[in-house]
Amino acid sequence: MTASASRRFTFIIGSARTQGNTETLARAAAAALPANLEQRWLHLADLPLDPFVDIRHESGVYPPPEGHAAVLAEATLWPTDLVIVSPVYWYSLSASAKQYLDHWSGWMRVPGLDLRERMAGKRLWGVTVTSDVDVDDEVSAPLVGTLRLTASYLKMEWRGMLLGHGNRPGDIASDAAALERAKSFFD
Repeated sequence: MTASASRRFTFIIGSARTQGNTETLARAAAAALPANLEQRWLHLADLPLDPFVDIRHESGVYPPPEGHAAVLAEATLWPTDLVIVSPVYWYSLSASAKQYLDHWSGWMRVPGLDLRERMAGKRLWGVTVTSDVDVDDEVSAPLVGTLRLTASYLKMEWRGMLLGHGNRPGDIASDAAALERAKSFFD
């Protein structure tokens, strides 16, 4: 994708609080994008999903997504660039972000949705904030690995993780290095 105007971004926010540190960092990175790029921002808390039920060994065919799942499936397939915005919770994705990814297993098996084929070639990015500033970034490694392997499995282009540090609401404002990285993260 060479023409920046042809890029479209969906930001999937898997935080337990609105306007938390991770979302703030993602918005700082998005602010550096050209103004003509379309962006969609979806909070998983506003679009709760039912628990994922694995039926692939029963019928192998999943029904088309409905309700919030349909909104999220469409928003997943729409962009050229998909950004998973999730704080580090217990060394991995938030529960809502993980559940969202679990639903991809079903969406891959919905006749006519063609999720696997349509995800190939898209760019996958991650934005996260960890609360522990006194340790190395190893605490975010499981989250990064999940997204990197997801991209690989679906033949997406893994574009990396924007990592910041902050514990209490608003702490990301003190992470000057992360905010500086945000300015060129989506280049």
